[in-house]
Amino acid sequence: MEITRYKMYTPGEHEAEKASNSYLMSLIVVVAGLPLPIINLIATLVFWLANRRATYFVRWHCMQALLSQFLLFFMNSYGFWWTISLIFGERSISNEYIAYLITLLVVNLTEFIVTIYTAIQTRKGKHISWWFYGSITDIIVKP
Repeated sequence: MEITRYKMYTPGEHEAEKASNSYLMSLIVVVAGLPLPIINLIATLVFWLANRRATYFVRWHCMQALLSQFLLFFMNSYGFWWTISLIFGERSISNEYIAYLITLLVVNLTEFIVTIYTAIQTRKGKHISWWFYGSITDIIVKP
């Protein structure tokens, strides 16, 4: 009930900017951390830690961004180490590997587009709840 009332809340300019920055953090770090998936997760975690005592709006969006990076970290790490094992090992490229790379491309591209959209909308003060991550964020972050 409390969360439903919150979604009608209009955040201040400072809150909207911080919440939007939680999504932009992962986009900016992609440039530096593209080959190493943990860089995005660490940057988003540091931003969440810095804002964990902020207003509910900011905390909620920082957590949603962190949860999305957490799942991407595992998916991208698996692809990264699979690729390394192909480069330095005796295994050859398989159909499963190609399928996984295509899946990674689709998931990362989708997350990239949704992150840009969410950063823009959140900057306007709108509450955007992602499918799957939004429900988990509601459970973790309390008003």
